[in-house]
This record gives sequence, structure tokens and C-alpha cells, in this order.
Amino acid sequence: MNKVSVIIVAAGEGKRFGSSKQFALLKEKSVLDWCLEKFEGHEEITEIILVLDDETLKDKFIKRYRKIAAVTKGGKRRQDSVSLGFDLIDPKKTEIVLIHDGVRPMVGEDLIKKVIETARKKGTAVPVIPVEDTIKLVYKQRVIRTEDRASLFRVQTPQGFYYSILKIALDKARDDNFYGTDESSLVERIGEGVFIVPGDRKNIKITTPEDLRVAEAYFED
Repeated sequence: MNKVSVIIVAAGEGKRFGSSKQFALLKEKSVLDWCLEKFEGHEEITEIILVLDDETLKDKFIKRYRKIAAVTKGGKRRQDSVSLGFDLIDPKKTEIVLIHDGVRPMVGEDLIKKVIETARKKGTAVPVIPVEDTIKLVYKQRVIRTEDRASLFRVQTPQGFYYSILKIALDKARDDNFYGTDESSLVERIGEGVFIVPGDRKNIKITTPEDLRVAEAYFED
């Protein structure tokens, strides 16, 4: 009952990127391969559930990464994809579930470890980065007010939760036909506290060709 399962969501179409960004090459490997390698090599990760639309690649990834326990197609939305992956996890064996974007190839071992440790202690863990720019609330092209950036953070993945907490959150969202922008927003809805850990500025999400160039620059450092 102490397994750590990670759901890697790699079923996006990449409309802003212009192609499937998870398969874009980054230093001679796909963005998704970089993600899978990080979790495959982490000693605390027991299994990987891969959410992947392209079924022709299923066998390739299973052969390459021994920790992949299951591969499933994605749903209409990201949250549906997470639910499909979550349904493949054995609740009798898994304590902690991580969810990671398959387009965050720069995730580090230390960040994964921090998320797992905090999730074990507190039930939830979300990596965040402080907002540095001034943030304005705007309505119909008019500034309503300036927000206090000291209390604003950008959220990253992996996000970690007790299996039991995430199940309640996903079931509640499904019953209410509610879609959040991430899993922590679903957990907030059921009244659970969501605890933060320091994120990593290099742990960027690849959504545009420019993001890919930034990731390449990080590899040069």
C-alpha cells in the first residue's frame, strides 16, 4: 500500500504548437521520452500509466520503459484523460498518485521527490513558482484592479495526492460535470487543503515552438 503511481498525460493535439508537441524532438529525443525517462529512473516511482492517443506507439513505449504498467487512449479533455488513466490504478496497492504533463520534459528528480514527500505527509502537493510580473484583472479591455502578486503563483506538475483524495475529487467533478484546469482545483472543490512545494523555473510546459527553444537553451547550460 505504499506504491507511487504516476499518470503521464500525453494525449494533446498541440493546436498552438502546430503538431503533437509531446513528440517534438528535443536534443535528439522526443519531449515525451524525456518525461518518461525522468520517472522511469526515479527510485520512488513504482509504475507509470501513460495516456496516449497514438496507439501505434504503445508497444514501442512499453518495450522501452519497464515501469509502464498500462497505456490508455485519452478522453475529450485533459481531465477525462486523467480519469481514464486513474481508473487503471490498483487502489489496494497505491498510496500516492502523481499527475504529470507529458510536455514538461525538464522535470527534475528533486522536484519529484519533494512532491512525493509532501503528498505522503499532507495528502496533497503542488509545485508552484511565484509570479514576478505585475498582474492586472481586466474586463472588456479595462483594468479593474491590480492584484497582489505576493499571493499569486504559477502551478506546475507533477501534482501529487493520496489515491483516496484524488478519487473523491475526480468522482465529484464527473458527477457535477465540472471541468477544472488542473487536478488541484478539483481537490479544492471537495474541501481538501492543497499544499505547495517550491517548483522549478526550468520545469516549463512546451506549448509553443518558442518554449521548445527555451528548453533547448536550458540543456545548453
